[in-house]
Amino acid sequence: MSNLVPIVYYGGFTILFFFWIYGIVSFVLDLKNKIVPGIKQYRRGRTRRKQRQQQENERTDTEKQLY
Repeated sequence: MSNLVPIVYYGGFTILFFFWIYGIVSFVLDLKNKIVPGIKQYRRGRTRRKQRQQQENERTDTEKQLY
């Protein structure tokens, strides 16, 4: 009986440690594969939108100057 207690104790901590590490690795992979690319895409979209807006403003300015 006394040999069973440490085995169950350390076995339980090993299982909990496994799931703890699994959660951390899963979180890091989610960051790498979903969050970071999403942020990059969002920034690219904002810069493209600013460039288009700037070109549109320049076009309207030149049209106003022509009239």
